Amino acid sequence: QVQLVESGGGWVQAGGSLRLSCAASGRTASNYDMGWYRQAPAKEREFVAAISWSAIKTNYADSVKGRFTISRENPENTVYLQMNSLKPEDTATYYCSAGWDSMDRKEYDWWGHGTQVTVSS
Repeated sequence: QVQLVESGGGWVQAGGSLRLSCAASGRTASNYDMGWYRQAPAKEREFVAAISWSAIKTNYADSVKGRFTISRENPENTVYLQMNSLKPEDTATYYCSAGWDSMDRKEYDWWGHGTQVTVSS
């Protein structure tokens, strides 16, 4: 079992920055690929970014490439999402996820409860 707790969400004006954190607990949390997804009101959940357990591989949605950066610190079992040049369309609840080989499977086994990001124009 892996427990995930997100933090760092909030309100920011367009063009601003936020950094989301996801703390993972569990004996083997550092062995899992991890990702960020988001869901805006009345929209389906969408993929944002992912990072492999080794941090060697990363992947981003086209809508955030060049603006968001995913990283991880395995000793601390923490994953970050640095979000720059934020746009109103980035407004959503952001969810952290983890899973074994999830970057290849495109499926995640554990999810956090989410943190709200609101970007005003």
